[in-house]
Amino acid sequence: MLGREYKSCRWRHHLHSGASALKKNKRVSFFQSFNMAAARRLKRVAASQPGFLHLKSTSDSIDSMSSRRKRVNKNKKKNWNKHSDIIDVEEFLEDVRHQERTTGGLLSEKSDDSLFFVDVGQSKKAEQKAESIEGKKRKGKTSRPLRIDLILQHDSLVPPPKDVLAYQQPNAKKLRRIAQKAEQLAAKGVVPRRQKQLPNRRPVDRKAKKAVTEANNNPDREYYDIWGQESKDSADPWYLQQTGKKLVTRPEKLNEKPSVLPAVEVIAPGGSYNPDFFSHQALLQEAHDVEVKKQKEEDKIQRQLAINKEDRATEETTLREQVEGLVEEENEEDTAPNEEEGGVAVGAIALAEKKTERQRKRQKADKIKEQQRLSDRRQTEQRQQLFQLRSIKSSIKQQEKKTKDKQKLRKAKQEAQKGQPRRLGRLKFQAQDLEVQLSDELAGSLRQLKPEGSVLKDRFKSLQKRNLIEPRERAKFKRIHKLKYVEKRAFREIT
Repeated sequence: MLGREYKSCRWRHHLHSGASALKKNKRVSFFQSFNMAAARRLKRVAASQPGFLHLKSTSDSIDSMSSRRKRVNKNKKKNWNKHSDIIDVEEFLEDVRHQERTTGGLLSEKSDDSLFFVDVGQSKKAEQKAESIEGKKRKGKTSRPLRIDLILQHDSLVPPPKDVLAYQQPNAKKLRRIAQKAEQLAAKGVVPRRQKQLPNRRPVDRKAKKAVTEANNNPDREYYDIWGQESKDSADPWYLQQTGKKLVTRPEKLNEKPSVLPAVEVIAPGGSYNPDFFSHQALLQEAHDVEVKKQKEEDKIQRQLAINKEDRATEETTLREQVEGLVEEENEEDTAPNEEEGGVAVGAIALAEKKTERQRKRQKADKIKEQQRLSDRRQTEQRQQLFQLRSIKSSIKQQEKKTKDKQKLRKAKQEAQKGQPRRLGRLKFQAQDLEVQLSDELAGSLRQLKPEGSVLKDRFKSLQKRNLIEPRERAKFKRIHKLKYVEKRAFREIT
């Protein structure tokens, strides 16, 4: 207990000296010297007590105490750490740590039974056993532990620090509050909502047994393909759906190909290096039709952009435009005649005459008669439709037939469009020009054949035609800065 008091006194002295230095006044030095003297006196008293045992020599500490302290002004902050004497406190703490490492605690707190024992000598059995062990050691080599094992051996009696994180529980306060609330509700007889929903949950089929896996050394076992189809999961489908482990079903539309055209189209027989005459002429005719169609489209555009002869300006029209507004023409017709019809102004407001009671009754009766006439006519038409059932049925059949024909045409059109490129972007697909040679350009053998076209361009057009990519055009190069032409000095000297 005295050691603890001494420790608290020394720490109180150290903290007090640091706190007193924060006060920037002249009284600090007096109180500080008074506390240091009291601390030295307490240390001498504690060292004289028989309960506190030193495992290290205290000659160094006594010499340091006997040495005269240097007088330093500790009112300044720069002198606090430099001239603060805490050697005695560090020696005391090091002595306490040494006792804890070697004995597991302070010697002053240990009991006499743990520090001392009574030597009563060894028994005969123990002496015989020790002699037998010594005889065995003399015959064989002595087994000594390795130096590295002794270095790595744990020689401290201080218990390891307690792992606080191992005892902590996330959301412990929240879980404690939930448990307390559940106890309160249980005491009142209130059943939680989760327990009420348990009977409504689908029961789990626990009868299904797991498949017994066969041994790897069994030659008769079934062949398992690791690249094959995945095995079906036998878990509860409701559980898989709630946990998100169930795979999403792939839409059937994604399995359809965007086009029925083949990836590589075979060219017509007339495109061979040594084609037949008729097949070559058929290919030439096809290329001719394509060129004629292009020419017609160009002629149509030219006709639309051409200027009509009637719309051209003549000398008369130009003169009329020049003198427009200079000559005033008299308007013989009066723009706003003041006319009267029947002695009443045209723009006057006509007042409606008030109807008599007899006229209103007659108007109401006429309205009722008109409604009755319309209802009677509607009823007669409905009665007449009973005798027109055959004609109605025939008209319905004709309408259904027309609908089916339209559906067939629509399906046929859709099937035809599957082989045609769709509009995927702002540009339309333009088919590639036919690669055809004239009759005088045909080669007789493969050696004389000249390669035409580009494989890369052909594949690019095929992707566009099969609706895999949208039609594109080459990006236009636009120069940001203008070119500047400068004559070099060497060229200027020559010229």
